[in-house]
Amino acid sequence: MRTLLSGGTVISMDPAVGDLGRGDVLITDGVITEVAARIDAPDAEVIDATDRIVLPGFVDTHRHTWQTAFRGIGADWTFAEYRTAMHGTLKPHYSPEDIYLGNLLGRLEALNSGVTTMLDWFHANQSPEHADAAWQGLKDAPARSVFALCAGAGPDRPVDEAELGRFAADGLVTLALAWRGPQLTTMDIAAADLRLAGEVGLRTSVHVGSGGARGSRPVSAMREHGLLHENTTFIHANGVEDDELRMLADAGCSVSISPDVEVKMGFGWPETGRMLAAGLRPTFSIDDCPSAGGDMFATLRTAFAVQRGLDGSLNSRDLLEFATVDGARACGLFARTGSLTPGKDADIVLLRADDLSVFPFNNPAGTIVAAGHPGLVDTVVVAGRVVKRDGALVGVDLPTLRSRILESRNRIAAAAGIPLDGSWRPRTESE
Repeated sequence: MRTLLSGGTVISMDPAVGDLGRGDVLITDGVITEVAARIDAPDAEVIDATDRIVLPGFVDTHRHTWQTAFRGIGADWTFAEYRTAMHGTLKPHYSPEDIYLGNLLGRLEALNSGVTTMLDWFHANQSPEHADAAWQGLKDAPARSVFALCAGAGPDRPVDEAELGRFAADGLVTLALAWRGPQLTTMDIAAADLRLAGEVGLRTSVHVGSGGARGSRPVSAMREHGLLHENTTFIHANGVEDDELRMLADAGCSVSISPDVEVKMGFGWPETGRMLAAGLRPTFSIDDCPSAGGDMFATLRTAFAVQRGLDGSLNSRDLLEFATVDGARACGLFARTGSLTPGKDADIVLLRADDLSVFPFNNPAGTIVAAGHPGLVDTVVVAGRVVKRDGALVGVDLPTLRSRILESRNRIAAAAGIPLDGSWRPRTESE
């Protein structure tokens, strides 16, 4: 089967391919086989990309997708309030069905806004059934996902290999370890968890500096215990010292920042510029939808504006790299996605260049970063399959899903005894 994306403005994110003011992309059996100014493929299904920007799908390297039903409720929360609310108050009332619905809706939302690859950092693993439901929610969305499973064991017990062994790569969904690290367990148990991940061939993703490191030098302590590894992505890293960032770079680690959450919840400034100076390539994540919007466009805009305000550095092309090729590397998927490179899977987004919010579309990369929004996402292709066409997801029963999500949200809120209008401010331990 062949599909030709014809006549769009192509931003390939591959220096060898380059950008094309007017270009075609040929897809054969789900794989990109040619990118050129004009391609003759009379047997291919043609998708007219006139007045469209053709670029790789976005990559979100860290999202707590199970929380989607409570979108916006935590817009005014501090980090301490978020932890109390989502983990202490609401999570205990989640059934496996609630987890499934949150993951499915959240993954579809991300896909709808052009996120073709997403790492789901799942830390609501209250039972094997909850984990199964989270996995299935990702499976039922026609998107590329990494299921990063946080151990169901308590903080005083290492990960059980059998728990990880229950999941195996299945189609577009692959497995990773949401590594608790010394922030959530002891250094010895963190080391045991990391060894196990290496033995079974899993990448790891770990929070560090959530709420700000504040001179505690967590990365240095992890290096002393041999816990810096090239297959690990470090999330946030706010307040981590310059020499610690260089430690991460020297070890070949990747990093993920969540600009909206970090600024709003008081973690500190997103460390985009400092990471680059240390030799790291930042990647982007949404983090959580109770506190922030779920689309990559807003994340790009926040990161860009903050860093330009801090030191005037970065350009719009840098931001697109962080959200595509660099994100793919951090997920261990660079060979398959992140750029419009012949031989890679066809994970592609078409953005409307004729929308009044961006027309006339000058400086494509700059316009995407400065003025892009989910409403521009006209077509989404994942592994060669068209999953969004003419602005609508294909084959998704949204009315039924919306109804089920509302029932789930209302049941959890009633069980927890909390309002949904923004008036709830959770009481933290310090209060």
